[in-house]
Amino acid sequence: MPTNSDSTNQSKIARLYKRAVDAWNYFNVGIWRNTDNTLKVNIIKTLSLTVRSFLSTNLQSKACALTYNTLLAIVPALALVFAIGRGFGLQNLISTQLYKYLPSQHKALEAALGFVDSYLSQASEGIFVGVGIIFLLWTLISLLGNVEDTFNTIWQVREGRSFWRKITDYTAIFLVLPILMICASGLTILMSTTLQSLLPDQMFGPVIKVILDCASFIFTWLFFAGAYMLIPNTSVKFLNALISGMVVGTAFQILQWIFVSGQMYVAKYNAIYGSFSFLPLMLIWLQLTWLITLIGGLVCYASQNIGQFNFADDVKNISLNYRRQVTLVIMAIVARRFQAGKAPVTVSEISERYMLPPNLATDIVIDLQRAGLINFIQAEKEFNEHPLQPARDISNMSAGDVIRCLQNYGQSNFIPDFDHRYAEAIKVGNEIVDAMSSIADSVPITSIDIDV
Repeated sequence: MPTNSDSTNQSKIARLYKRAVDAWNYFNVGIWRNTDNTLKVNIIKTLSLTVRSFLSTNLQSKACALTYNTLLAIVPALALVFAIGRGFGLQNLISTQLYKYLPSQHKALEAALGFVDSYLSQASEGIFVGVGIIFLLWTLISLLGNVEDTFNTIWQVREGRSFWRKITDYTAIFLVLPILMICASGLTILMSTTLQSLLPDQMFGPVIKVILDCASFIFTWLFFAGAYMLIPNTSVKFLNALISGMVVGTAFQILQWIFVSGQMYVAKYNAIYGSFSFLPLMLIWLQLTWLITLIGGLVCYASQNIGQFNFADDVKNISLNYRRQVTLVIMAIVARRFQAGKAPVTVSEISERYMLPPNLATDIVIDLQRAGLINFIQAEKEFNEHPLQPARDISNMSAGDVIRCLQNYGQSNFIPDFDHRYAEAIKVGNEIVDAMSSIADSVPITSIDIDV
């Protein structure tokens, strides 16, 4: 027979299970019904949207594909960095830093740098300037094009850069970033030398190390923040990119520390793979680096667009009657502001001022515009989207006119013999719409009581 203690334990487990289910439901659904603009709510929404996007975008496969593209581009990328570094006289510094950052990839770096030397040695014969540099740029542009496509998928951007924009933008990025990396390394050495000359005492050694480590973190944060701002073919806010850059930059430094400090496991790989031990280690490191980079892109997207997903599940299942009510509210806002001579509002402003879900407001505004009820007007330079104004005379516009326009908007009469086979159903449906519209005809759209 079950004892009282067994029953008590079962009830505790049931309560814990219920709490876990309630917490998951709130994290996944309930949080999107919370319109409070607090830091705690925004963090939970960002994490919820990041997890949801991670599960739906298959980032593991994309990270594998980018790992393969990176392997093809390693030698051309290093050749470009070393070519610029030689102009600054810092090629030895770059080699030292690479060996420092990737001690477990010593053999891979030796092989790669050997290829780089052979690659650059052809410059005196003119091959590098001709076919070589074309292949170099094509390889790097192809890599960055795949990165952009992945970032655009995360940001739900349908169109990427044009071919000529890819050539100009990517070439500029590949010429500027190596210079910044070299300057950052040179600045670190300069800071180290300057601080040691100013603080020669032994007791300040740890302080100098902490300062240089912080500088390394800052440069890493800025590098990832710049990538999140520049690579996607859309407008990314600096603050969201910086926050994501700080998260991913810190994770990258931790990953780097794990690989650097895990030398004992490298010996086990050597015992299994022999001279090929560098290959699985490099593949693991590259894939994990790309994975955390893409997750950072998700965090950046989620933190900038959390407002777009409020009531998302409810909007998908919205009733026809409730959607009609929201439509009349939006049409009345646009019409009454125009009647009062006030500045036209954008979809984002309507969503924010009147606490309407942004995705629902956007869909309804598009329907109203296609039905010929509102127009998008030319935006001023400071606007990111077009303001709205009525497309018809609002003095004679009723709520019934809005309902009829939307009922008749879109494709119809395309099913063969539908009118004859279902004449009775069509008649009933038309009678319902006519009855509803005739009642609404007595209500001018500008008479709907809304504070504008």
